[in-house]
Amino acid sequence: MSRPFPLALPPPSGDLALLSRKMLNQACELSRQSPRRRIIAPFHKSDADPLHRMLNVAQPDSYVRPHRHLDPPKAEAWVLLAGALLFFTFTEDGTIDHCVRAEAGGEVFGVDLVPGIFHSFVALEPDTTVYEVKTGPYTASNDKTFPAWAPAEGTPEAALYLSQLRVYAERIGVLV
Repeated sequence: MSRPFPLALPPPSGDLALLSRKMLNQACELSRQSPRRRIIAPFHKSDADPLHRMLNVAQPDSYVRPHRHLDPPKAEAWVLLAGALLFFTFTEDGTIDHCVRAEAGGEVFGVDLVPGIFHSFVALEPDTTVYEVKTGPYTASNDKTFPAWAPAEGTPEAALYLSQLRVYAERIGVLV
């Protein structure tokens, strides 16, 4: 039986973590190989840490299922280091509330989000790299709440939904 592809790289050891080109290149390469088409490179040492810091490297065909961090409530912030993305927030019923294009070095280069808001992002360029900060600790059973209106990752419906998000962004002029 083959081992599943990792969702994340192991955290760095020691008291000082360097955000290096070598580490970024490794994360980009693994994101390209990942069935999910993205990977996390954490800087926090354990899931129990009160503040999680990581690189989130995603490819344009990666589907990040809309979700929120409600119980316990967790704030998040993202700063783009490379590439570009569409960032979405949604109302309770799945209506798109915000659709924003952010790009490294651009006028909008990141977002900060309060807890409890459904959100997702779509990478627009290969090796889109986000420095992400989120309140910890992480517990898989309650970290994310997925709405019924958002297709599950890995389903044919997910690919269609990802395409629909891009079409929406084009229609409102965010994706040109």
